[in-house]
Amino acid sequence: MNPAATADLARLLFDGRYEQAHKDISELLLDPVFDPREGLTMNEAGKLAYERSRVVHAGLERPTEILKDPWRLFALAEWPSLVDVSTFSLLMVHYNLSFGTVVEHGDRPELKDLVDELDRLDSFSPYMATELGYGNNVAAMRTEAVYDAASQTFVLNTPDALAQKHMSYSGFQDVPKLAVVMARLKADGKDHGVYPFLVPISDGTRLHEGVHAAPCPEKPVQGLDNGVTWFDHVRVPRRNLLHGDMGGFDENGTFRPTSGNQRKRFLRAMSRILPGRLCVSSSAVGAGRAGVYIALRFAAQRLTNAPGRNDLPVIEYRSHQLALFTALSKVYAMTLLLNHAKREFVAAPAAVPAELNHLISITKALSTWEMTEVIAVCRERCGAQGIFSVNRIADYGSLLQGLVTAEGDNQVLLATTAGQIIAQSQAEEEAPSEAPDPAGRDLRDTAFLLAALRHRERELLGAARAAMADETRERTYLEAWNDTMNTGLAMARVRGVRTALECFTEAAGSAGTAEARTALGLLASLYALTEVQRDAGWYLARGVFTAGQVEELPQALDALCALIRPYAQTLIGGFNLSPELLRAPIAADDYVTAFQQRTGAFGPAGAQLTTGN
Repeated sequence: MNPAATADLARLLFDGRYEQAHKDISELLLDPVFDPREGLTMNEAGKLAYERSRVVHAGLERPTEILKDPWRLFALAEWPSLVDVSTFSLLMVHYNLSFGTVVEHGDRPELKDLVDELDRLDSFSPYMATELGYGNNVAAMRTEAVYDAASQTFVLNTPDALAQKHMSYSGFQDVPKLAVVMARLKADGKDHGVYPFLVPISDGTRLHEGVHAAPCPEKPVQGLDNGVTWFDHVRVPRRNLLHGDMGGFDENGTFRPTSGNQRKRFLRAMSRILPGRLCVSSSAVGAGRAGVYIALRFAAQRLTNAPGRNDLPVIEYRSHQLALFTALSKVYAMTLLLNHAKREFVAAPAAVPAELNHLISITKALSTWEMTEVIAVCRERCGAQGIFSVNRIADYGSLLQGLVTAEGDNQVLLATTAGQIIAQSQAEEEAPSEAPDPAGRDLRDTAFLLAALRHRERELLGAARAAMADETRERTYLEAWNDTMNTGLAMARVRGVRTALECFTEAAGSAGTAEARTALGLLASLYALTEVQRDAGWYLARGVFTAGQVEELPQALDALCALIRPYAQTLIGGFNLSPELLRAPIAADDYVTAFQQRTGAFGPAGAQLTTGN
């Protein structure tokens, strides 16, 4: 590898912030507490995740400081899942969702003791929003907090089974928990909508009076204490209402919500969901990079039979290259798209504009879906070795299944975003783009491919708007949306792909070394061609590509793989990963020896076996 080129790639991948935001978190994971443990029960694995979370907390600045620097929060989301997917989940719920809500909406002197308790991690903070009967429709949740003026307390209650809090971490009663609970605030006979409350759940020995919990069924890999939680007339002090700028009590003890409707106040109360989506995407692309790193290092060593020889590394086969280099291109594309979304978020005003909301939602959906596919490909291309947890990739698959659902189910999130884009005034959009002329165009020309993607996005947007506005037959709004939804989903997805390719080509152009610039240019072409091939029939039907160009796509992809092959190790070198960090035997410099050491596979005379693969 060329050290200058890998450093250049790392600069682009980490947006120039590796030293200040990432390095110490990565180094913290070298602690032996993060070494793989086998033979643990699910409960033991869950308890270990809590222990590891405390190690991370102790090794970094306090959560209050991390929340002041979004780049630091995003970095914290990116690394822990590489060695323990459950530790990532605990940290992000505590730091971002729960403690972030407390700091944002409960920064008052009378709450200092509770804020400090969470800041010190004396108690973990589950985030209790989703209810058993109201998955993504949290605005309709039914857990209620009724204000009792006489005692200046709220009575927190779960009216029925549908209102039980679902999936939050309430199962381990021997871990102190101080939860953020979203509940419907009722005072003076009025329903003021959903607000967050700080509610003690357990004191480290038992659940508090009136708090009940039952464990959820086991999940693969993650041994966390997800549970179903419900409340039986639990008294919560008035001060524990995290009302922020959404209302408050007047001098007469009457609750006064701020002006505006309940939905606006609810969205304000759920303000940590937006940075949470960027945290989820950070974890996803981090896992994607690690999965590709492991798979490519293994592929460079794993020997196979070939015509006339029996010692050819499997990476030399074009089929293996196409699978893993395509995965590599997606990892780069999603990392660069995510960096763009992060920069926009950090630079945004307090009132997040609609376009930024769309960008973050599309980034979350596209990155987690793409990394799910990347991890599945890496698992398969590693053969049986990809199945073992110690080699990490299978665990990343479990992580991605959760991330697709976390902070807004991808399908619902993308459909909502598509609906908002379709509903925008056409004056807010650019003029419709003409189809690029394919005559004489090089299939590796990213400018041509970008124009093709942009044209598809515009055409789909126009088709979706026309479908919604069709008055040739009588339809309800739901019927109209059902006729439009899949076109809208396709439009929103290609918008994400187009934006990712724009970021990709910009990164290639700003590379500081010739090797990095060439490698990124080739990888960007592979990413773009893969996306075009996905909808080749559409492009052919509209004259964006000729029949000959469509037929040429497979050969063009193969040719790109051959050109990328010499740069593969340099490209993964930019990830700033190491075998020592990941502890995956198949990522080691000598995977056979590493695997023997892990399994205790010794020869008859007590010497380690050193041949075979």
